[in-house]
Order: sequence, then C-alpha cells, then structure tokens
Amino acid sequence: MTKVLVVANRTAESVELLEALKERAARGDAVFTLLVPATPHGVAWAADMHSGGSEAEDHLAGAVERMRSAGLNVEGGKVGDPDPIAAVQDEVNFAKYDEVVVSTLPGGISKWLKLDLPHRVERTTGLPTTHVVAQEAKVPAS
Repeated sequence: MTKVLVVANRTAESVELLEALKERAARGDAVFTLLVPATPHGVAWAADMHSGGSEAEDHLAGAVERMRSAGLNVEGGKVGDPDPIAAVQDEVNFAKYDEVVVSTLPGGISKWLKLDLPHRVERTTGLPTTHVVAQEAKVPAS
C-alpha cells in the first residue's frame, strides 16, 4: 500500500484535488493522509501568523469527509505548522510516506507558489511530488 501525504489548505475541498486523488487511487492501492498547514490568509497573515488554526480545522474536517465519501482510503488528517515547509518536514519526520501531493491556488494568488512549495517539498523530502492547481472550494456556511 502506497502512503500518500496530501498537503492543502484553501484548496483541500476542491474538485480539482479530489479528482487528482481519485486518479492516483485508480493507479494502485494508496492510503492518503491530509495535512493542512494552519496558514492564515489576508490581513490575518500580517497580524498573527498563527491565526489560521481554526480555518485549517474547518478545511480538514470537510475535506476528509468529502474524500472518504468519494471512496478514497483516507487514514486521517492533521493540522500542521503555519509554515507549509515546516509542516511537511514535521510530518515526514514522524511518519513514512512514499509520495506527496501538494495542492495550491493558481499562480498570481497562491502564496505557496511564491514560496515554490511543490519543488521545495520534493527537494526537502526526497519524495516524488505531484502538484495540483485548484480553485478555492466554495463551502456552504453551516
């Protein structure tokens, strides 16, 4: 069974990410773990880098439920460090993964692409990394 670490925040519940994970599962047995770095966005980023935890929890819960409903084998999910590189490094230091999927917003609006996150994850982990570009999912308010 291939262990796949999925790294996403604002795109965690996106159609594009879900489709990419379904395609990955179709290529062979895979178990997914979702890691949502607690990265705040907007003015919250400047005011308090650690203010994204609550939003990350919301994305995590909704995305894991949606992935499981789509038939994916999701082992679980975690909220990580606000710094996405640190979050990935923490996770791969404590658990073994075979590959990584990084989901970002499109260029121009993605802070993660400005950090070159997909390539940095591949370089720092040594794991094959797939980059998925997705739109922010519009999740109905509860």
